[in-house]
Amino acid sequence: MSFIPSVYTVESVTKGHPDRVCDQIADRILKEITDLDPTARVAVEVFGCKGVLTIGGELTTSANVDFEGLAREVLESVGYDPVEMRVHIISQSPEIAQAVGAQGAGDQGIMYGYATDESPSFMPVGVDLSRALTAGLERLRESGEIVWLRSDGKSQVTIRGGMPEVIVVSAQHDAVVSLEEVRATLMDKLISPLPKGGLRGVASACPSIFINPAGSWSTGGFNADSGLTGRKLAVDGYGGIIPGGGGSTHGKDNSKVDRSATAKAREIAVDIVHRGLARECLVSVAYAIGIDEPVMLHALNERREDITNHLDPNMFLASRLRSS
Repeated sequence: MSFIPSVYTVESVTKGHPDRVCDQIADRILKEITDLDPTARVAVEVFGCKGVLTIGGELTTSANVDFEGLAREVLESVGYDPVEMRVHIISQSPEIAQAVGAQGAGDQGIMYGYATDESPSFMPVGVDLSRALTAGLERLRESGEIVWLRSDGKSQVTIRGGMPEVIVVSAQHDAVVSLEEVRATLMDKLISPLPKGGLRGVASACPSIFINPAGSWSTGGFNADSGLTGRKLAVDGYGGIIPGGGGSTHGKDNSKVDRSATAKAREIAVDIVHRGLARECLVSVAYAIGIDEPVMLHALNERREDITNHLDPNMFLASRLRSS
C-alpha cells in the first residue's frame, strides 16, 4: 500500500529555467533582508518576461536592500542577459501584522512532508533521478565541459516498477551546434554515466530516452517564456506523487507556514523513517492565520496507519517555526 504508485512521472528544472530564476531572486532578496533584520516580515514575488523583470510584494523591515542589484546577481549567476527592472514593494498590511503578532501563523494553509526508505535521500527514486539530470546539466554548463550548453533546461522521468521507463531531457544550447551533436553529447556525458540507486548505467539502459524531442532549442529563458515565483510547486515537492501544499515556499520569511511548516514536516517525516518507525511517512499539518497551534496534525505510514503519536506537537507551533 505504498504512497508511491507503481507507475509515475516526475520532472525537474535547471537553475536557468524562467520560473526557477524567479524563485532564486525572491529567495536571494529574502536572505539579504533577514540577514540584516531577523525579525523582518517578507513576502516577495518575481515575474519575468521578454526582457522585463518585476519584483513585487510586501515587507515589514528595518533593512535597506538593493532589490535590483540582488536580482542582477542572480541573473548573472545563471547566465542571463541584463533586463529592465521594475520594483513594486509596499509595507505589510497592518491588519495582517496585528493578527499575526509575535506568535501566530502568518497565514492559513495546508502543508505536507513525506519521506521513504527507497533511497538514501529519503525521496522517491524518480524524483532523485530527474533532479540528478538537471543538476548534471548545470554542472556540465558551469564547468565549461560542454561549452555550447545554455541556462534553460528540464528533465522528466517515468518510473515503472522502480525502474526508469522513459527519460526526457530538454536543454538550451548555442544556435551553432547541431541537434545531432546535442543529443550525442548529452547521451554520453549526462545520461550514460548517471548513477541511479548506486548502479551505473541504469539510466542509459532505459528503454525510451528523448533528448530535445522538439528539436533545436537556442532561444530560452525570459526571451522564450515567462517566469513566475512559486510556479514549480510540484517540482519543489514530490512531483505530484504525494499531496502538495497550497503555497509556495519561496520569498517568504519563516512566519509564513508555507515555508517553515513545509520544511518541518519533511524534516519530521525523514526522522521517522530514519529511525525505522515507518518505511514511508506522510505528515499533514494545517494552520489558521494568527493561531499558534496547528488546527490539524496527522501522520500516516506506508500501510495508511495513523502514526500521529510519533509526532511532537510542540515542534509545529507557529512561534517555534519562526526560529527554525
